[in-house]
Amino acid sequence: MNIINKMTLRHLRENKRRSLVTIIGVIISVAMITAVTTLGSSFLDLMIRQDIADNGEWHVQYINTNEEQVEAIRNDASTKDVILSSDGYAELKDSQNAYKPYLYVRNYNTSGLKNFPVDLTEGRLPNKEGEVVISEAIRQNAQVTYNIGDELTLEIGERMDESSGRVLTQNDGLVRDGETMLEQLNIEETVTLTVVGTMTRPAWEPTWSPGYTVVGYIDDRALNGATVDTFVALNDVNGSIYEDTKQVMNEQKIEGVAYNSSLLRYYGVTDDDGLRKTLYGFGGIIMAVIVIGSISLIYNAFAISVSERSRYLGMLASVGATKRQKRNSVFFEGLIIGGISIPIGIIAGVTGIGVTFLFINAFAEKALNVTEKFEVVVTPLTLLLTVFISSVTIFISCYLPARRASKISAIDAIRQTQDVRLTSKNVKTSKLVRRIFGLEAEIGLKNTKRNRKRYLATVFSLVISIVLFLVVSYFTDRLEQSLEMSQGTYEFDILVNGSNLSKDDLRRYETLDNVTSGTYFENTTVQTVVDEARLPSAVTENEDLVSTFVDGKFVYYVSLYQLDDESFDAYLKQIGASASNFEDGEMPGAVLIDEVSYQDVDKKKFVNSKTIETEIGDTLELRDENATDETAPLKTIKIGAMTDVPPTGVMTSSLGWLDVIVREGTFEEDAIGQLMKQSSPSIALNTSNPEATQQVIEAEQNMDQYIFNVSEQREQQEQVLLLLSIFVYGFIVLISLISVANIFNTISTSVSLRRREFAMLRSVGMTPKGFNKMVYYESIFYGMKALAYGVPVSVLIMYLIYRAQINTFEAPFTLPWGDILFVTVIIFLIVGSSMVYAISKVKSDNIIDRLKQENN
Repeated sequence: MNIINKMTLRHLRENKRRSLVTIIGVIISVAMITAVTTLGSSFLDLMIRQDIADNGEWHVQYINTNEEQVEAIRNDASTKDVILSSDGYAELKDSQNAYKPYLYVRNYNTSGLKNFPVDLTEGRLPNKEGEVVISEAIRQNAQVTYNIGDELTLEIGERMDESSGRVLTQNDGLVRDGETMLEQLNIEETVTLTVVGTMTRPAWEPTWSPGYTVVGYIDDRALNGATVDTFVALNDVNGSIYEDTKQVMNEQKIEGVAYNSSLLRYYGVTDDDGLRKTLYGFGGIIMAVIVIGSISLIYNAFAISVSERSRYLGMLASVGATKRQKRNSVFFEGLIIGGISIPIGIIAGVTGIGVTFLFINAFAEKALNVTEKFEVVVTPLTLLLTVFISSVTIFISCYLPARRASKISAIDAIRQTQDVRLTSKNVKTSKLVRRIFGLEAEIGLKNTKRNRKRYLATVFSLVISIVLFLVVSYFTDRLEQSLEMSQGTYEFDILVNGSNLSKDDLRRYETLDNVTSGTYFENTTVQTVVDEARLPSAVTENEDLVSTFVDGKFVYYVSLYQLDDESFDAYLKQIGASASNFEDGEMPGAVLIDEVSYQDVDKKKFVNSKTIETEIGDTLELRDENATDETAPLKTIKIGAMTDVPPTGVMTSSLGWLDVIVREGTFEEDAIGQLMKQSSPSIALNTSNPEATQQVIEAEQNMDQYIFNVSEQREQQEQVLLLLSIFVYGFIVLISLISVANIFNTISTSVSLRRREFAMLRSVGMTPKGFNKMVYYESIFYGMKALAYGVPVSVLIMYLIYRAQINTFEAPFTLPWGDILFVTVIIFLIVGSSMVYAISKVKSDNIIDRLKQENN
């Protein structure tokens, strides 16, 4: 070790407090980077394990493959495991649930029985063809009892939609009109099956499926000419999966292919270029924000260290130290601090995440309805990424102070003139400052100008803190908005509707056990014609809708909903609309849903758009669907309110449609009222136990009604949002703590280095009151300057996030004014409290001792 490095180590030991503060700052920064990378890998690991637990581990599904094709897929180098599956429907005789008249027989080979989740309650899994495990729901819900050892003779085939000729699956509900079945079962074979076990209803069986699941066995070595679906688990999941799959299909002449999109997405694999750009854009922007925040924290520590060491570096120069040696002394200091801090920071970050998971896992299973638990996942890639980012961050943080150190001359360092170079121009302030705020404010402003480097370091810390908070908050809001646009929102659990049902028939369900509330409504479809001037650009630019323009006018389909009085009044209160706009009259008032989210197939993105350009007070002429230009309108309504929030139970239409909500009785005596009576009324129920409520309603065996249970889908969306909130808001808390620590560290150190200056001001007669005023004004100047830079930079980064998002989710760019106001208040509070805290530490200084002190 050379003499320069030895002296650097000696300086670190002699300035234990400063060295400790620097090390702690680097540890916090590394811990933050480690926490973020570990959070990402752990979150994806949870999602992968949960998806596998729910839907099995497979990546590609080849459809209708024969024995030769299966063998070729099995022998492919990329294949890790092959799952074979065949399925079909059979009539469930004596079923007491008219909505589930089938058995859904799904056969797997040995690998399939291991990979697809089957929760046995009694007996064993099948191990040869002809053996099956049946769902307990057959006994509990269909009230048909089968025991272990019973033999079932079933005629198995495909469900076929009679009108379209489409083959139906478990994701398709029963197709019927009242008691008339609109689907048929095409029998393909007759089999005899032996029951060897029972299982709970599989998670992959939707509640609306018309078939109870029965799991059987396939001998994958003896297909005997049968075709099966081949599910493939790959050795290595990467972006080439789509090209490799197409190649296999072409070579083997396979009929079709499907992908486990949800699982692949968690591996970061998607064939949607827009989604890929969105994910990479989000990830890149957030990582850039983290690195910049880390650099600001570590840079300030090293810059302050060099400022303290300036006299020592000057003495080294006076005895022959070269620029390179002085520069390397700073890099060596960074190496020592990094060598200590990076391992500790990694351990601290991983430990912090582990403690967080212990807390989350205590309630995750019930709160999030997940069967898997969070586990800390630290991969070699995340470790290498953390070390690399931390090392680069420390190097960049050292670089500017190292260059500055190399340029310090012996004379300037000994005279201590390199930090403060005063000229009248440098510290010139406006006369208005003294007139408006007083002498103390002018001195405070001059203080910020006289040592520009320390002033800029403090402002930079504040700017970074503002940017970190606003950007991460905006990022969180956009993620939540994207999730809502892609999945929709359901504010109810069960929707019941059907023909030949009266209001009383449906409203009695509000009195069922577990039902907490209900919203009754009627709906029908009419039309309205509007001028092109009232159309949003999304309509005029849509190629599919252009053909509906006639003589500069556009025909909207209108989904018209009538809510009962109580629900309508509650809805008006929810959206903040004035009830006076909806009083009965010749022209009744209506609520217009003026914004809709839909998926643009051509652009491969989710779009949030205005439905129509209109204002409160405008009118709509409602016509029959088969109306002509000469046909008189059925009714004219006035728009009393516009909102993007639909009532409970109402699912908004797509572009080219309007959703209009009116009070019950609005169209009682006219033609639209007759249309309402001919339609199917509905009631949306909220219940504490959706499955139990559904079973009670189904037990009535009323074939005139349809039951739509969305509780599982809504709960899944809520789970994802809650998971997202836990991770992202945890990240915001971490960022905020680091930012506050950065500001306190920078300001307190700056004040500490100005002790001699404060002693001088006190020696010439500045009173404690005047001293406090100077500090307060200085804090205000810091905050105003930071906001002047921080808010515009934040807005720019927010816009970059928005641009990354619109590759997949298109919505207007809006500023988070609430967050901006919040951060404005917090910045002044943090700066003020930091200054007050730091000043309290120097108020008791002896004036004579501080004036005699030569080194800051």
